[in-house]
Amino acid sequence: MSSSFEERLKGGHPNSLGNTVEVVAEVLGNHKLFDELFHCYFSDDEVVRLRVSNAMKRICKEEKQLLIPFLDRFLTEIAAIDQASTQWTLSQLFLSLEKDMTATQINQAKKIMKYNLANHDDWIVLCQTMETLGRWAKKDGNLKDWLKPHLKRLAKDERKSVSKKASKVAAMLA
Repeated sequence: MSSSFEERLKGGHPNSLGNTVEVVAEVLGNHKLFDELFHCYFSDDEVVRLRVSNAMKRICKEEKQLLIPFLDRFLTEIAAIDQASTQWTLSQLFLSLEKDMTATQINQAKKIMKYNLANHDDWIVLCQTMETLGRWAKKDGNLKDWLKPHLKRLAKDERKSVSKKASKVAAMLA
């Protein structure tokens, strides 16, 4: 039943999953459809891109090997999409795919997340990015040194979710 995924991911309430779960099931049942789903990231529809991000997290949990050949594209084309849901999803995917990434890919992911932590204001982007960078900083002294002042700044954020996450990550690194 492969009508265009983009059409099927459109519409409804922006915070609802729409047909995301059905699309994910189709892709998991037929891996050749992954490319079509990936291309929905380039939709003009913000809701479609949000649902593609959700679909990618679900697929990564089930069969992360489907995402690995697309890692360089996540690090370049998808990272260039200026949408909060895309950026917070990248932080989650990078954490899940870390063991499958090359050193060059890890460095690129760090650049993307450092930029987001320094420049983004979306609370979910900040929280997901702190989580991934915090875990990675446990074994990367340079990243830890870079991250600490940002955690200190974000621990003063008026949004409880952001300040609590910053404090929690800072304590983990202490």
